[in-house]
Amino acid sequence: MKYFLYLMLIVILAAGAYAAWMWYGITYPYQGFPKEGVFVDVPHGASRRYVAFLLKQNGVVRSKLAFEIYARRHPKRTLEAGEYFFDYPMTGRDVFWKIANGQIFEQPFTVREGETMFDIARELQAGKLMPAGDFLFAASDPSLIRDFAPDALTLEGFLFPATYELPRHPAASELTAQMVHKFKEEWKRIASSDPVGQAPSNGQAGSKGQATLNVASPSARLRIVTLASLVERETPKPEERPMVASVFENRLRKGMRLQCDPTVIYAMERSGQYRGTLTGKDLSFESAYNTYEHRGLPPGPIGNPGEASLRAALHPEDTSFLYFVANTQGGHFFSSTLEEHNRNVLKYRRLLAGLPADPPPTPAVPPSAKKEHAKPAAHQQQPQHKGQTQ
Repeated sequence: MKYFLYLMLIVILAAGAYAAWMWYGITYPYQGFPKEGVFVDVPHGASRRYVAFLLKQNGVVRSKLAFEIYARRHPKRTLEAGEYFFDYPMTGRDVFWKIANGQIFEQPFTVREGETMFDIARELQAGKLMPAGDFLFAASDPSLIRDFAPDALTLEGFLFPATYELPRHPAASELTAQMVHKFKEEWKRIASSDPVGQAPSNGQAGSKGQATLNVASPSARLRIVTLASLVERETPKPEERPMVASVFENRLRKGMRLQCDPTVIYAMERSGQYRGTLTGKDLSFESAYNTYEHRGLPPGPIGNPGEASLRAALHPEDTSFLYFVANTQGGHFFSSTLEEHNRNVLKYRRLLAGLPADPPPTPAVPPSAKKEHAKPAAHQQQPQHKGQTQ
């Protein structure tokens, strides 16, 4: 009898010690991994036992068994698949809830307004998220946008500028799908706020002298996004974008070439020939995207416009402007005639030279001085007239 009591006491003490060890294993922080942290990839359909094994193997939990028992006490909670990052000591209980709540590792990646798919690809590669070629291959397939713009050649223009939370190794096809989904969400919101459901086009004249197309038309959608991409690349100032859009619309209606430098840059980049600067010779680069050589809009967007540029393309300002030139302050001088434009070009050149935009007024010359200097020298040459810049 005494032997039996001793045995029972040993069993009780052992059970208590085991329970205490389990409790300690699940409630006290543990870090058996390097200080820089460790990634643990939980596969789809993994059992609680296998997840506990992975965590113990990577030094995230103190006790595999304690974690498994705790996980089985919550049968209604699923351990979500994904990649998790651990960089500080955590209790086994906290580790469980981190995985049960799907707090997978994510890092922000920002697509800025006006960036091309080539820009995005380079930045993804620079961030060691994926090879540039993988993203360009996925972005070159327009199938994700067929329902919205059947004539789109690529996903250019539909990779909406925003900040995306990405896993450590995102799949290119999943990323482009996320970007296109974001574009469609934003387009629906923008289009639904349009009171008349109409968008400017170079068809028939609209109520403000601009032409209109129904935004539900697939051809109109592609046209609007293409126009918005030109506007986005031409000016960083949101308040100027409706005016830039009006210049392009006015030129389209008159049959004038758009002469938009960013279209040439994009054409050369598509061919792998852009080296960071644009020369006068480049303006004759043969491409359907070159709006110096071809009338009308390019065959598709030349970048990815944001909300402000999409709204500007939907509703250009009612102006008579046909030209604009930089003002060295991030904005532009706008004009309706070539004569006025040429004066603005001179202003731009004076500003670049560090001079006031407008030359000082010519002082009045007395009548006697006019007679004295009326006769020019015999060898004086007439000034040359250079070609006009549009």
